[in-house]
Amino acid sequence: MFEQLKASNARKDYTMYTPLPSCVTIKQSDIHGLGLWCVEKIEEGEEIGLSHFYWGDRLMRTPLGAFYNHSVTHDNIEKSQKDSRFFMIAKRAIWPGEELLCNYTFYDPTI
Repeated sequence: MFEQLKASNARKDYTMYTPLPSCVTIKQSDIHGLGLWCVEKIEEGEEIGLSHFYWGDRLMRTPLGAFYNHSVTHDNIEKSQKDSRFFMIAKRAIWPGEELLCNYTFYDPTI
């Protein structure tokens, strides 16, 4: 689920959290502001990562969930809920150079 990097210093080895999986990056979007873009092929059905979670009654976004843009007709990802967490899943193969798009369901993006 989370991409991890090994790092070390003179005292100990530790694992560092990386906010985005290696298959995506953030860059300018033609749809709105910044978007989430594929840089390594993502297979259909592949879990890309945690996008949102509930903290009590508040819905929180992760860095991954903060940058994907909305599309009703060209969406290539969907959210799958597991307990209080929502994960991004590829609806089809997504190729490098494609923006990751999802039909927003948490709020109305037209408001």
